[in-house]
Amino acid sequence: QVNIVESGGGLVQPGGSLRLSCSTSGTTFDVYSMAWYRQAPGTEREFVAAILPGANRQYADSVKGRFTVSRDNAKNSGYLQMNDLKPEDTAAYYCKVTLTWGRQRAYWGQGTQVTVAS
Repeated sequence: QVNIVESGGGLVQPGGSLRLSCSTSGTTFDVYSMAWYRQAPGTEREFVAAILPGANRQYADSVKGRFTVSRDNAKNSGYLQMNDLKPEDTAAYYCKVTLTWGRQRAYWGQGTQVTVAS
């Protein structure tokens, strides 16, 4: 059974930093891509960042220049380095892992809470 686990969330002051991690287990398939989404209370889940094959990175405009997405293929893990955090970054952050074996299927983690407040 594929298991996706996010970690690294917490409470941080405005201007601070956090590093989220996303680990993948329970599969022998290759990780095609890893993406991060977030959802604040009362809002829809929104795209934050993604890392695709060839280290192609994509970011939402709201986090460009502040967040950096990366992955460690050997560990089947992904990371989201978040700098200069703002109160509007407060949300539950979710990792979406797309596996490939000729076909593709996406799996979601349970999320990790990030709260930015003074």
